[in-house]
Amino acid sequence: MREAYLIHHFLERSAESGPDHLAVEDDERGISYSSLHDRAGRIATVLADCGVRPGDRVGIFMTKSVEAVAAIYGTLRAGAAYVPLDPSAPPKRIAFMARDCGIRHLISDSQKQPLWDQLISAGASIDHVMVLDAGATDERVASALVHPSPEVDQASAEPHPVGTIEDDLAFILYTSGSTGDPKGVMLSHGNCRCFVKWAVDEFAVTPTDRLSSHAPFHFDLSTFDLFGAAAAGASVALVPPKLSVFPNDVRRFIEQREITVWYSVPSILTLMTEHAGLERGAMPSLRTILFAGEVFPTKYLSRLMSLLPHVEFANLYGPTETNVCTWYRVPHPPNESDPPIPIGGPISNVETFVVDDEGLEARTGAVGELYVRGPTVMKGYWGDPERTAQKLTPSPIDRHLGDLVYRTGDLVQEMGDKGYRFLGRSDNQIKSRGYRIELGEVEGVVAQHPSVIECAVVAVPDELISNRIVCFLASREGEDIDDLPRHCALGMPRYMVPERFIRLDALPKTSTGKVDRQALVARARS
Repeated sequence: MREAYLIHHFLERSAESGPDHLAVEDDERGISYSSLHDRAGRIATVLADCGVRPGDRVGIFMTKSVEAVAAIYGTLRAGAAYVPLDPSAPPKRIAFMARDCGIRHLISDSQKQPLWDQLISAGASIDHVMVLDAGATDERVASALVHPSPEVDQASAEPHPVGTIEDDLAFILYTSGSTGDPKGVMLSHGNCRCFVKWAVDEFAVTPTDRLSSHAPFHFDLSTFDLFGAAAAGASVALVPPKLSVFPNDVRRFIEQREITVWYSVPSILTLMTEHAGLERGAMPSLRTILFAGEVFPTKYLSRLMSLLPHVEFANLYGPTETNVCTWYRVPHPPNESDPPIPIGGPISNVETFVVDDEGLEARTGAVGELYVRGPTVMKGYWGDPERTAQKLTPSPIDRHLGDLVYRTGDLVQEMGDKGYRFLGRSDNQIKSRGYRIELGEVEGVVAQHPSVIECAVVAVPDELISNRIVCFLASREGEDIDDLPRHCALGMPRYMVPERFIRLDALPKTSTGKVDRQALVARARS
């Protein structure tokens, strides 16, 4: 059996060793490893017939499902990189991503058919749309040729091999950008494989495990769910988006699907602790809870650990640009009044260090910016060498190193054996509900409203979801701004839309003429 040096080789190996074992299940059906490998091969064949070549980018614009997983693996087997597109995002934002990274081939489902023409009209140069379910009837939408599901069904399950290597691009994940547009993080097969192999080994994932997939596929947490399960030959259950935010439904899902390993942002775990009626020893199938993406409020972590004494808990840390780079196994329930738990130390084969304001390596206990070096570090930002050069730099500690290091922008404090304590961002970036959000991007959309003169968006800390977003604005006198929430929803995902819009005669300024954001934060909290 070949060594898994490309992430779709995980699927190939498990299809050989456990062909009939359940690979993935959604709300409607499950699929075995051999069937998933077969389906991915047929998708890869059609992609190649449509002109997809190694290095091309293929958009995955689908509802979370077994077929969406097959589309991901099919894209990888064709030697291309998959670009997951948030089905709930506005067409304008999706079209930007498609234009930005040159998506010419789209894999979708018939439910999205009304949106294909909108994407093309918004400037996406899509030549081919592959549909993986029944329902699509048109042979062409605008300039794109439609390939219906029967064409995939009849294709060869053994696509021609391609010369992909581990340093080649595997996927692009778009995150919120400070310039007003999302930025595409380029991650290779090797980037993903390093993290997945570590996680599977560290948490002893085996074919008997049942993993959950709570994160959407455009969120980097999903890479462990999909590829970690395949690497171990385990099963993964896709959490339906319609129930993923309701704590009682999530609890029932874990119990009914007998989930053993759960991985998500802390916010849903916090809600489940408070509102799911958990009793001590609940969800007995669970053995491991992994959380990442935001700070887990200590009092809720303590309560959940006390309710689930049979479960091990681990805090995984890392921006999309590094996937997970540090981790901390929580040894026991912390005191509810304790500060947030550490983010720990580096995973295997990854180096981390802290740099102070003088560009020197910070001593233990001092505060500085966290830098990351190793095979999990991204290839760069798609089409943006300037931004890439700002974040991927020669090591300030040892400039003789041949590779580049990633500047996280996160302020940390080294704590000796416990690793690092996360203190916050050094820029204007926040997290809410596990999503990384650049407040500047939100401001850019708000400012496009014709009645808005100036605006500033601030974050108010919140125990349940990390931060709540509040927008302050000055607008033209007498003009209506009641449609601002709708205006924002057309330009950005719902998780970025401010919860409150507060109108002022003018925004407060500092002595230098800049917006006084501290004053706005204080007002938002009052």
